[in-house]
Amino acid sequence: MKGKRVFVSGGAGVIGLEMIPLLVARGADVLVGDLKPRPAGFAANVRYRQGDLNGLSRDELAAFDPDIFIHLAATFERSAESYGFWEENYRHNIGLSHHLMTIAKDLPGLSRVVFASSYLIYDPAHYQFDHAQAAAVKLTEGHSVLPRNLTGMAKLAHEIELRFLDQFRSDRFSAVSARIFRGYGRNSRDIVSRWVRALLAGEPIAVYRPEGLFDYVYARDSAEGLIRLAEAADVPAIVNLGTGRARRVEEVVATLAGHFPGMVVGTEDSDIAFEASEADTTLLTATIGWLPEYDLDRAIAEIVEHERAARRANADQASAWGPLLITSASRKVPLVEAAKAAAAKLHPEIKVIAGDRDPAALTRFVADDFWEMPPTAADHVDALLAGCQARGIKAVLPTRDGELAFWAEHRDVFAGAGIDVIVSAPEAIRRCLDKLAFAAFGEAEGLAFIPARLDPGELDATRFVVKERYGAGSRSIGLDLDEAAALRHGEALDAPIYQPFVEGEEISIDAWIDRAGQVKGLVPRRRDQVVNGESQVTTTFRDAAIEAAALRALERLDLRGPVVMQALIDGDRGFHVIECNSRFGGASTAAITAGLDTLYWSLIEAFGGDAGELPFIRRQGEIRQIRIPRDTHVPYPGL
Repeated sequence: MKGKRVFVSGGAGVIGLEMIPLLVARGADVLVGDLKPRPAGFAANVRYRQGDLNGLSRDELAAFDPDIFIHLAATFERSAESYGFWEENYRHNIGLSHHLMTIAKDLPGLSRVVFASSYLIYDPAHYQFDHAQAAAVKLTEGHSVLPRNLTGMAKLAHEIELRFLDQFRSDRFSAVSARIFRGYGRNSRDIVSRWVRALLAGEPIAVYRPEGLFDYVYARDSAEGLIRLAEAADVPAIVNLGTGRARRVEEVVATLAGHFPGMVVGTEDSDIAFEASEADTTLLTATIGWLPEYDLDRAIAEIVEHERAARRANADQASAWGPLLITSASRKVPLVEAAKAAAAKLHPEIKVIAGDRDPAALTRFVADDFWEMPPTAADHVDALLAGCQARGIKAVLPTRDGELAFWAEHRDVFAGAGIDVIVSAPEAIRRCLDKLAFAAFGEAEGLAFIPARLDPGELDATRFVVKERYGAGSRSIGLDLDEAAALRHGEALDAPIYQPFVEGEEISIDAWIDRAGQVKGLVPRRRDQVVNGESQVTTTFRDAAIEAAALRALERLDLRGPVVMQALIDGDRGFHVIECNSRFGGASTAAITAGLDTLYWSLIEAFGGDAGELPFIRRQGEIRQIRIPRDTHVPYPGL
């Protein structure tokens, strides 16, 4: 395993928590993907990709170029699946498995796929009975299959997909599906962990069918077995992964009693079948020469210790997720839709709320919810904070220049309530909003900023640009004027500034900057057609010199999150910065399509993650974005 690149999907789950340290100890280069935040115990050299892996792109996975893919990611419910599990199972079991193999199957370096399947595939007629059994049925890989629930069906479906791919890709990689028996482990939702959590809380536990026989396999053993299957020279398509020795439910209860002498146990009547199953491990031992090592006593002792520590640390992350509020949402439908896609990519529980003072804002029809907000002014801070708390909002994305200073100045107030405002520091915001201060900063730093003065006579130029010092750069602008005309134009403005006129092509540069001030990536684009200051048609491009100059400027500005820099390229390919908007731009969705995943990265940081671990992968080829009206159809409940 030393030096091998291993991608583990669902690596923050119960098996992954055991597996990742084992892989690191073997010298593997590991990439983990999971919905959950990065576990604190993962080594620093483990790469972590937080988010819904249905959103993982082929380019992202190809950038890592795994030798081995261990597919753990799955969702499940307890013995009885609820009606609502229908959609969840499709997306996070059937759809996810298909998607991950779709993007992995043609990667040149892939040599082994290990799929964590389940014994739930086997026909329950072999091992479920209407009365208690004296011994367990030893299930072999040759027993007939008839999945007993949706989870088992999803596992079997992917086994068949892997069998299909074997017809076409067996010369590139081999795949093994490990049918894991009754799994349990630390930080799990299995019955053993649920009982331990209940007992630690002083609650009684309810036991159904104490005579039942299950092959309990501890997560650390499952992890070790899967790794050994990844390392083996040759593997079968299907192999059982269990201890080969069933234990009764009442034995689990007796083991728990050793840790909780005063526990209260209730035996409940039930109409569920009596289970009596265990793995035939003949093929497992023949393949890897190993069997699981944990027994109930040792495993349950570790689970109890883990749950006690988790209880002390109050480690439950369930309340971490909450809605994203987009302020001044107005007509910014593409932004809201891009934010919804980013939220779904990170976690399905994150909703997007459009906020605006106008109750008729169009984004109310495309967002998950709408809030008619109070004004973003200092005397409304309490109302805004209360409104955010009432809606459970966890992150705020300001989108209008006129409100950026408010959010920057009060972001600590919201942070104190557990709400992250995706905005730069107040000084950085003021610098970008004040075009005179912005130009002076650039000159002082030796950057390629177009100078600005209050008096055109102070500039070494004969032709001038006149604009408002504050607010939107294109409002009431005067272009290519002589000094007298420039002064006359300035008289009609509230706070005019003067700049030398630079003839050239105006471009936009979308960028994203992490909370430490590091520029993660940038994408230049041409403004092919501009209406009211925004690009209606825009085309991405590459130019190493322009990108390097933009990077130098952005690194000095102390910004955070999505930003848009405006610049001019003169006839000699000279680079001249006009201004920088410290927010998401009107046409910045083009940069997302090009690979600059600004909203997704912003959400990862807002929810406590580290976006620095995710690579910026520039899409091959360029993107032309045309912003055109389109119809949107939404459910209408009627009057």
